[in-house]
Amino acid sequence: MLPLLLAPGAALAQDSVGALRQEITQVQAHLQALTARLDALEREQGKDPPPYTPSPSPAQAPDTQATAPLAQTETAASPTRGAAAAPSILPPRDSVADPSTAASRPDNAPSPTDPELKGFFAIPGTETLIRLGGYAKLDAIADSRAAGDNQQFVTSSIPVGGPHRDVSHFDMHAKQTRFSFEARRPTTHGNLRFYLENDFFGSSDSYEFRLRHAYGQLGNTYAGYGYSTFMDADSLPDTLDFAGPGAAGYLLVAGIHHSFALGKGNTLTLAAEDPDSQLANPGDADISTERLPDISLVARMERDWGHLQLGAVARSLGYDGDGRSDRTFGGGLQLSGSFAIAERDLLLFGMVGGKGISRYTADLTGSGLDAAINANGQLKALPLYGGFFGYTHYWSDMWRSNLIYGQLHLDDADALARDAFRRSQYGALNLIWSPAPSWTMGMEVLYGQQRLQDGRSADTLRVQGSLQYSFIK
Repeated sequence: MLPLLLAPGAALAQDSVGALRQEITQVQAHLQALTARLDALEREQGKDPPPYTPSPSPAQAPDTQATAPLAQTETAASPTRGAAAAPSILPPRDSVADPSTAASRPDNAPSPTDPELKGFFAIPGTETLIRLGGYAKLDAIADSRAAGDNQQFVTSSIPVGGPHRDVSHFDMHAKQTRFSFEARRPTTHGNLRFYLENDFFGSSDSYEFRLRHAYGQLGNTYAGYGYSTFMDADSLPDTLDFAGPGAAGYLLVAGIHHSFALGKGNTLTLAAEDPDSQLANPGDADISTERLPDISLVARMERDWGHLQLGAVARSLGYDGDGRSDRTFGGGLQLSGSFAIAERDLLLFGMVGGKGISRYTADLTGSGLDAAINANGQLKALPLYGGFFGYTHYWSDMWRSNLIYGQLHLDDADALARDAFRRSQYGALNLIWSPAPSWTMGMEVLYGQQRLQDGRSADTLRVQGSLQYSFIK
């Protein structure tokens, strides 16, 4: 009797499962038909469908729920569908300070450290997507002897001589902690991006807010405050130390630039940026004078193996004093890039040289060594050259190491004092563990040396440990 009562229920359950399977099959067929129609429309408009993207490593696995709103919104909003969400053609990489994410790129393409543009969500009723980002980072630093700057390893600040030269020092700080706000939307003139970011390096003795980036970019036209066009954020090595090698190009500045796409991953960028003649040996009545913006021209090539960038900058330097004044020109070149080696390793490098461009280097920006006023009142642009390399090795998906070395040289042009900067050396070796995309910790050993114009020198050894929590990764 009982089997007879259960038989109708079992038959009904089988019918329900069969109907559900049939509905799923119909939905899949409908989606395939829509995809085919969309690809046909894109081909009619002269566009190819988005390329297939291989799955990233576990350390960079995308958050499907966070990425989906970006793709859906752009698909419905504009023919430029997927342009802001297309993966970077550069090899993916990890970075503690992550300078690549904030960098300006043609048509606001993603960076190799953020290929999926995770974490965006839509503002209801608009085509605008926003993301809140940043990280909290604690650094514990031990110096074998005085390093000058207790929070960043700036080799040009290492003191030479002095009564407290051999005193060791320990410091802890969280000044690299930063917040960012980013907004994106598609337009008929290209993708629009607004980016705002800060950290807390505004003061040497307190946690003062410091603006790092505040810019907008529509398509290939950028205007605002952020990285100089002359620098190459994608070539900066992965260090726990915030400063990095002194010969690396690094400058935050207000400016405007436009990029011209040359096809096949090649671009040419022309920029005009806020000038600042940073001068040595000024008298009490002498002031720097700026009549023209700094002009940069940068050629860049991107491939799946990495990139090459050649940048040139031209500057007008000058000063005006009590009964005396002078002007001179400065300029220089920087060649930088990245190369993927084997499957997991990455080589980064940069070489810089010129006159009057100390402002554009990590070690000497703000040091007043672009040019010097000699005893006759003449302004001499100071010759400079240097370079660095960084090698990243991934031991596994969670462990990586970086080896970095760089040198920077400055000639005095017969105008500098004997105790002025002449040369610096920077070396770093680290081991970094990222058990999850949002959690990173590591240890780093750093060596630095500064040599003065009169030949005196001093060096120091630093050990730094860091713990970092990222908001969006």
